[in-house]
Amino acid sequence: MENISPETTRIGWIGTGVMGLSMCGHILAKGYAVTVFSRTKEKARPLLVKGAKWADSPKAAAESSDVAFSMVGFPADVREVYLGPNGVLACTRAGTIVVDMTTTEPSLAREIYHAAKARGVHAVDAPVSGGDVGAREARLSIMVGGDPEPVAALAPLFEVMGKTIVRQGGPGAGQHAKMCNQIVIAGTMIGVCESLIYGHKAGLSLETMLSSISGGAAGCWALSNLAPRILKRNFDPGFFVEHFVKDMGIALDEARRMNLPLPGLALVHQMYVALQANGGGKHGTQALMLVLERMSNSKIEEGGAPTRG
Repeated sequence: MENISPETTRIGWIGTGVMGLSMCGHILAKGYAVTVFSRTKEKARPLLVKGAKWADSPKAAAESSDVAFSMVGFPADVREVYLGPNGVLACTRAGTIVVDMTTTEPSLAREIYHAAKARGVHAVDAPVSGGDVGAREARLSIMVGGDPEPVAALAPLFEVMGKTIVRQGGPGAGQHAKMCNQIVIAGTMIGVCESLIYGHKAGLSLETMLSSISGGAAGCWALSNLAPRILKRNFDPGFFVEHFVKDMGIALDEARRMNLPLPGLALVHQMYVALQANGGGKHGTQALMLVLERMSNSKIEEGGAPTRG
């Protein structure tokens, strides 16, 4: 397998949403020749301005590439991108590496792996964690599933996008690791929101409270990055609620197949489903606070000032 470098390796990139735009941008900035496809061309405009070439389909983005990445939304999108008539595997040459960085079903990752292998193509699943901030700052955690040789070859590209890159095992293992990540996030997010509701009802300055607990045992990424957004009433997406609902659904489906109860995840999943049903699907995950505010009949005002002295 040839060494990957800006001088010799052509990149195809499919999906330029909140995460994909930044991730592809880092690769482009390193001097790689990039061909990009997105369902909405305007979303790819920042990359095109910087020198990326446009393709009219996933197939067109991949056919002239040595490595093709995808970062799309839902399992149905992944299936279409790889296995559809204008998909990546309709044209890729033997020896090409394809990398799906979408969070999707482990079983679909394995299906793509076997379909690719039949064509002499190496398929890798590599979902990420770190949100929009991690994508912009190139410090994502990348959970990788696939054969050792292509995963090792991809290191120069993964290192452009992330800081923690770990091969979890064979095909689908990266997706299983991402489910573990999402289970932790679900439990953590409800904890962050409930702590803010409690502090608000107790009359605390929430900013002052956070300055204490963020440095203790409760300290975590969500508390440091998302709690301040809640206090600013900023529910813009670093990660879409509708995508998180999808991820939790995948984890619950996998758990059922393993005869494994996950009651905490099931509870938080239902609360996010309620948020989505009330029009919050395009909000960020921190918008779980909106559900808890309705349940408690208590709204945290911007800035998180105390309700009493």
